[in-house]
Amino acid sequence: MKYILETHDKFLFLKLKEPKLNAIEALDLKSQFMVIHSDGHKNIIMDLSSVKFIDSSGLSSLLVGHRLCNYSQGSLILTGLDEHVSKLVNIAQLNDVLTIVPTLKDAKELLIKAAIEQEKQHQKTAE
Repeated sequence: MKYILETHDKFLFLKLKEPKLNAIEALDLKSQFMVIHSDGHKNIIMDLSSVKFIDSSGLSSLLVGHRLCNYSQGSLILTGLDEHVSKLVNIAQLNDVLTIVPTLKDAKELLIKAAIEQEKQHQKTAE
């Protein structure tokens, strides 16, 4: 599986460089999510703009990433979804489960808001 992985201060940026996210790539992606999780990264922004086809295995791999991030009290944010990919996510009713935003900028802003909310909650707990 071809991808770009960049570490930022508050998140990891993962851009798939494959036109398909099917059973073969999904297995690699699940493994990559496990490595990312074991390395202590809890927030992932994933750019799927290169992906033009996704199947149930690909959707399953996204759910694995989502669960691992949630387990760490972080977020998996998807961006750049192709029209076909977006339709399949909606048909599978995963649009209510997965966090999807149009752009990388939107994803970064969402993470900043989430960090502020977590800090507020932490301060309330400490009081």
